[in-house]
Parts: sequence; structure tokens; C-alpha cells
Amino acid sequence: MTDSNTSGGATGGTAGGPGRRGRFFDDLAGVAGGAFSVMAGARAEIEAAVKSQMEILVQKLDLVRREDLDAALEVARRAREESTALSARVAALEAKLGGEADATPGGDAAAEAPKPKEDPKDPASLA
Repeated sequence: MTDSNTSGGATGGTAGGPGRRGRFFDDLAGVAGGAFSVMAGARAEIEAAVKSQMEILVQKLDLVRREDLDAALEVARRAREESTALSARVAALEAKLGGEADATPGGDAAAEAPKPKEDPKDPASLA
């Protein structure tokens, strides 16, 4: 019995088995590694396609990028500050001229009524 186990088992099942199993798992690991690299490549391609489609959609919807919006808001804020500063400056100049106009003997500037502000939304105020 020992002869049949040693000779038959050594050539057929015991010596060939572990070698085959190791090679099988090596092949399986190679296939799995290849599958992972294919999946990573597919993922990158899908991300690029989705990004491209999103950019097309943004262009069709005529959306504004955040940087452009922030820049426009900054320009509007500066214009508002400048307008406020100029309004204060005009008011100071009008006050200065108003004091001089009252001192003049004719008083024509005091007889003139101030014009109401024009409202661009109201066409009657523009006339």
C-alpha cells in the first residue's frame, strides 16, 4: 500500500495538485488584475463622457460660471460704492452752491423748483 500511495500519489495527485493550484490562482489573479485595470479605464472614459455632456448642457442652458458671477457682483458692488460716494459729493457741492445762490441778490436759483428724479421704469417721468 505504501508503494501505490507513494508512486501513484506522488506523480498524480499530491505533487501535481499544489503546482496546479498555485498556477490556477496566479492565472486568476492575473485575470482579476486585468479586469480591474479595464474597469479603471472604463471609469475614466465614463467620467470624461459625463463631464463633456454636462458642459454641453451648461452651454445650452446658458448658465454662468461661479467665477464670472463673482466678478460681476464685485463690479456691481464697486459701482454702487462709487455711486454713493458721488451722490454724497454732489450733495455737498449742491449745498455749497445753494448757500452761495441764497447770498446772490437775484435769488433765481431759489425760485427754481428741484426736478423729481427720473424713474426708468416709469415712462411719464422721462418726459
